Amino acid sequence: MKKKLALVLAAAMVMGTVLTGCSSGGGSTQAAAPEATEAPKEAETEGGAAESEAAGTVKGGMEGGTSLNFTTGGDQGTYYGFGGVLSGKIGESTSTKVTAITSGGSQANIEAMDAGDAQLGFVQSDVMAYAYNGTNLFEEYGKVENFSTVAALYMEQVQIVTLDPNIKSVADLAGKNVSVGAAGSGVYYNAVDVLGAYGLDIEKDIKPTYQSFGDSAEALQDGKIDAAFVVAGAPTTAITSLAATKDVYLVGLDDEHMNALIESSPYYSENVIPASAYGTDGDVTTVAVGAVVIARDDVSEADVYNFLYGIFENLDAITAAHAKGAELSLEFASSVTAVPYHPGAAKYFAEKGITVPTK
Repeated sequence: MKKKLALVLAAAMVMGTVLTGCSSGGGSTQAAAPEATEAPKEAETEGGAAESEAAGTVKGGMEGGTSLNFTTGGDQGTYYGFGGVLSGKIGESTSTKVTAITSGGSQANIEAMDAGDAQLGFVQSDVMAYAYNGTNLFEEYGKVENFSTVAALYMEQVQIVTLDPNIKSVADLAGKNVSVGAAGSGVYYNAVDVLGAYGLDIEKDIKPTYQSFGDSAEALQDGKIDAAFVVAGAPTTAITSLAATKDVYLVGLDDEHMNALIESSPYYSENVIPASAYGTDGDVTTVAVGAVVIARDDVSEADVYNFLYGIFENLDAITAAHAKGAELSLEFASSVTAVPYHPGAAKYFAEKGITVPTK
């Protein structure tokens, strides 16, 4: 199974390289499995390294950096858009070149790294734990332990999106057509957890469809589904586009059910989506997981150190380029406990006076 995945992903990455040589496309989170079949796209900002060298810019960080593939998510999500911004800044300011590529999201990223087709990847904190422990999404695939944490970057909200103002509670999803991400995806398991907190079975009590964020937004627009689960940093491109033409509503979680969910699944935390995200009538309370960057254990110390150097020594420029930059902090970046940190990350954090667990 792993060999087949390796061949498929390798072929997809080759196709992505050819395509992006013709036309560089921007984009912006994590997508569900259907997007994994698309040829990966390289983020338009990754060429910054070559431009910087041509201009004679003095680079910081550690010497001896190499070129790394960074699997992100679908081209309408935050993983890809933000990943492209980070990659460009790392290439401009260090000896490491990072190429952000589209992918099927967290699970696909871990499997691509396991197959050796990528060196870095974005993952949800819960999916990272599933892989490391061989549970849920990775129960059949098996444990994946050949990776380490680089940094937690921001929170990904569980967004329940609808165009129906009568759907005010998760309980109101009973009997409705609801997109729950790709079957077996991280979004799917988040939907299972949230629905379960309200006593709803994903297969029995709703009519589930399995779609990417972009497809979910289209299906909502066309009236084919009643609601969609989107797990990504808000605002998310697909939903922002939908909100430009339709009145979008977000379904929040009440304290009783949310606290029960967090108690049973502690990788969730309470989070608020501000009204400004999509122009809703008010802020919406939900749960969130962390967006974490991981690296294969065999990635060099210099490259991982440079990844962090390129981000945290350029916070102002990154924040100016992408809204998620405002959420970056050394404290949150070093807060992961489920999977030990890479030695290169530990070296960078140590220089900032922070100790993180390593293998």
